[in-house]
Amino acid sequence: MKGKILDFSIQTNSGVISGDDGERYNFSGADWKSERHPTRGMSVDFAAENHQAKEIYIAVGGPALGEKDKILAGLFAVFLGAFGIHKFYLGYKTPGIIVLLINTVGIVLTMFLFFIPNYIVCVIGIIEGILYLVKSDEEFEQTYVIGKREWF
Repeated sequence: MKGKILDFSIQTNSGVISGDDGERYNFSGADWKSERHPTRGMSVDFAAENHQAKEIYIAVGGPALGEKDKILAGLFAVFLGAFGIHKFYLGYKTPGIIVLLINTVGIVLTMFLFFIPNYIVCVIGIIEGILYLVKSDEEFEQTYVIGKREWF
């Protein structure tokens, strides 16, 4: 059966999965069969037995709904950071619009500010891209996808 992890506690080594059938299934870390640690929002495939999830694996077939590719986000930030493309990719509309507005204002005020807002936005994009790329997949997902951290 397919489902999504609702919660997982490292301290108790247990969690809860919401199955595609609408039921909730408890599980323990001993039933986890993948190398990556379970995280909230992760899509999984499991066997159900008396409202217990057994033989739990990360669902195959590409990123699950809500999961983002950190490499793509990092490349967007490094190369297109001045346009806020990485913000829109991660689902952060307001920060994406702010970056676009700063860039647009910088272009309009070029004669007075010598592209300074544009340079600042580019540097911020490069820094964010590097941060995305150096984090582990789990850290990236916890921080930017699940935790919804919009800036740095």
